[in-house]
Amino acid sequence: MKTRNLLLKLSKKFPKRLAKEQHDFIGLMAGKLPEDVNKILLCLDFDEEVLPKAIEFKPDLILTHHPFIYGHRSQVLKRDPLKKELVDKVEALGLCVYSVHTNFDIGRGGMNDALANALELKDIEIIPEEIMMRGGKLEKEMTPEEFAKYANKKLNVSYSVLINAGKSTIKSVAIVGGAGSGKYYAAQNAGYDIYISGDIPHHVRRDIIAHKYNYLDMPHEIEKIFIPAMKKIINELDPTIDILMVDHEKEGKVIC
Repeated sequence: MKTRNLLLKLSKKFPKRLAKEQHDFIGLMAGKLPEDVNKILLCLDFDEEVLPKAIEFKPDLILTHHPFIYGHRSQVLKRDPLKKELVDKVEALGLCVYSVHTNFDIGRGGMNDALANALELKDIEIIPEEIMMRGGKLEKEMTPEEFAKYANKKLNVSYSVLINAGKSTIKSVAIVGGAGSGKYYAAQNAGYDIYISGDIPHHVRRDIIAHKYNYLDMPHEIEKIFIPAMKKIINELDPTIDILMVDHEKEGKVIC
């Protein structure tokens, strides 16, 4: 498939303007775009751990969710010599890294729809106050503790941290993958019983408790759902593209 055609089709589903509205850095990160794409390596983050697999697979395109270079390229490479070294390796090897981030989070059929579907929510909707957020209903009510265990299983992580300060039963759920804890108010205002996100700072945790709300803090690694979700999307665009999925990230170990 022509690279230009693939990226145009992805841009129609997940417009770059959505990322620009979030002051996000997406698109071509390193290397040069090839004329054709026959092999794609998919990963949540491209780093030194993935490089050997890329060297072996020889993809035409490495497609990541998190930006390979997060920020202005010149500034990032100036302050981060390890990143610069990896970029130099990528470009010397003739590899190409391209990232889709908040445009994938916001777009229909992207990250947060995939997470909501993995939780088997019904009547999934975009929360008007926060367009990245998805909300839906569970098949049956659960206690907050039961729901936390259910979410861990469905989103394939080993732990989560529950703030149980709101309703005693959970029927409706809102979610933003990654680091969206500060948006809890939109879920609460929309009437959802619990909100899921991650990377919660102390002051936001205290605010959620003060507002008597339920929050489930889940590892950022739930976003690895990007890998099978994007594979499905690319297969629908061109089933002949050879795709290697690399899931090398594991959440930290909880010591009790």
